[in-house]
Amino acid sequence: MGPNVLWFVFSTLLGFVLSSFSDRLLNVTRRYNYCVLGAGPAGLQMGYFLSKARRDYVILERNAGPGSFFNTYPRHRKLISINKIHTGRQNREFNLRHDWNSLLSHKPDLLFRRVSGDFYPPADVYPLYLSMFAKELGLKVRYGVDVGRIRSVQSAAGRSYSLTDQHSTDYTCSVLLVATGLWVPQKVEFVGSDLVEGYESISTNPEDYRDQAVLILGKGNSAFETAQSILGKASRVHMLSSSPVRLAWQTHYVGDLRAVNNELLDTYQLKSLDGLAETRLEKIAVAQQKERGRRRQKHQLYLTLRKYLLNRTERNSSEVTREELAGHHIDNFPTRKPYDRVIRCLGFRFNFSIFDGSARPPNSENAKGRLPGVTAWYEGKKTPGLFVLGTASHSRDYRSSAGGFIHGFRYTARAVHRVLEHRYHANPWPSTKLLTTQLLSWILKRVGEASGPYQMFEVLGDVILLRGSHVEYVEEFLLQALPQFSSLSGHEVTSHGLMVVVMQYGKKKIDYLGRDRAETDWTRAWRSNFLHPVLYFYEALPTEEEMKLRPPGWPLPRPKAIHHMVEDFLTEWDGPLSHIQPLRRFLEHCLQTDLRAFYADSCFLSALTHRKQPLFCQQGYLDGGGVPLSRRLQEQDYKAGLNPAKQDDAGTPGANSAFPHYLTPAGASVSSGLKLDL
Repeated sequence: MGPNVLWFVFSTLLGFVLSSFSDRLLNVTRRYNYCVLGAGPAGLQMGYFLSKARRDYVILERNAGPGSFFNTYPRHRKLISINKIHTGRQNREFNLRHDWNSLLSHKPDLLFRRVSGDFYPPADVYPLYLSMFAKELGLKVRYGVDVGRIRSVQSAAGRSYSLTDQHSTDYTCSVLLVATGLWVPQKVEFVGSDLVEGYESISTNPEDYRDQAVLILGKGNSAFETAQSILGKASRVHMLSSSPVRLAWQTHYVGDLRAVNNELLDTYQLKSLDGLAETRLEKIAVAQQKERGRRRQKHQLYLTLRKYLLNRTERNSSEVTREELAGHHIDNFPTRKPYDRVIRCLGFRFNFSIFDGSARPPNSENAKGRLPGVTAWYEGKKTPGLFVLGTASHSRDYRSSAGGFIHGFRYTARAVHRVLEHRYHANPWPSTKLLTTQLLSWILKRVGEASGPYQMFEVLGDVILLRGSHVEYVEEFLLQALPQFSSLSGHEVTSHGLMVVVMQYGKKKIDYLGRDRAETDWTRAWRSNFLHPVLYFYEALPTEEEMKLRPPGWPLPRPKAIHHMVEDFLTEWDGPLSHIQPLRRFLEHCLQTDLRAFYADSCFLSALTHRKQPLFCQQGYLDGGGVPLSRRLQEQDYKAGLNPAKQDDAGTPGANSAFPHYLTPAGASVSSGLKLDL
């Protein structure tokens, strides 16, 4: 290590120590407009957007570096987030569909591929990527700030949040963005739960499980990851939870069991000692068996049911008699034999303990209350100005989309930032103004390459505001907040109505590896099972009541008209007959206008024979968008015999001010042969 590097490290540490010491000595209160709590991927992603907008912000992180969660988890050190580098495409937006680890920025090379080329990368490299992301973008992160208390403060200036760290230093901010993730182990209390080891502390050395019988509580990825690591050493591995295994390739939910972790399914179904069982964990008991008044010499654990425990004073005692074991009552009870270890792998929950009553968001109604409850725009319910980002915000799309994972919440973080920009800085949600004749091409471009709606299917969608001759295209709006569209985005809906483009899966339960799993006939596109674009047309914004009463499984209420684009094996949706033509006809039906494209000579002929011209001709050829007149083009026309009676400039139609200027280039067009049925 060179002297310059050593000096940089020393000066950085010295500055950090002096800054912390001065804060404690002076009892300073630091004030910011925005406080981001946590320097994980969600916190740094929001930090980038705030930095790009030049807002007054700080990111507070309790550890010495970003992404500290990945220093420990997953315990067996392999990520299951896809890092697909080779897609055969150079389109950066398309490639993000298959890059589940990179964060969003304006730097095209600031991608995860710089630290790993593995399809399933090692967990150790993710903190390295986050450090690189924060450093190259110059994000304002304060490390070593362990916030232990968050409270809401009401004043004449409005509501703000005060954060107190381990040194009693206060940070006050108008808006608090909580990106602390989920790191508190989820536990279930039952008789003998104190005998169970936790995923967060178990040994990851397979040799420590040699010839042992192991019971794992849980059937998620952490449970199967643990099982997979010891399959070759343990004598048998059993897994127990209240629900059966849910496979990600069947449910389309990335949080369910991934194929990379499911080897135990083979050993179970092929009857090689391992197995799966179901029961509610609250009903079980883990205990040691008494033998002649003494505990057995060998430390073995028995799984029984709470209902078999006899009435006694020490109800939660870890010792049971033979009569209290389930195998005594049911001689073929699946888990009647003892285990050497019982391991809890039940995932994690949000840390609510740092919030006092004035600032604590409520528990969500789903996910067993493990997550905070938030609005459709990720603001804490009953805590205005406090927003939840990242994995902790997953209650909005729990078990339905990718909002709990990096490749999903990088987009919801951007959506939250756009909400903040409009609410606090009067900047409307970014939009693109298009001629109505450009709408078809723009939709095809978005469904073919956009990564946000593709990853956050049924949660983020493109809103198209119809304005007659033109449209405003608003990308990646929060679908569940559609009734509040105008107040959140700053865009008004006119009497022309609006369309919403959504990516969604079919709702029918099918054999996802069966022969008839896919739909290829565009006339039956509504029966598509795999991810495909769906367009909803509304004459007015749906109301909150309509949103609540939407059909089960639908991301939006029933529209005036709906169009499914048939699923495509290549996910490109560029088939002229299967995709483009049906989409055009749907748009024409909703807009009540002809959206066909014409050659210049067809527009010229129409201008001579019809009072009303197709919109494509009005906004293109007849508006000066045809082939411009030039001397070179005139010479080519003459040589080709297209204009044998060559005139001088004074005799050309273009020289006559009374002659319509849009007819000037007509002679340069080659006939398309199209028939106008206007």
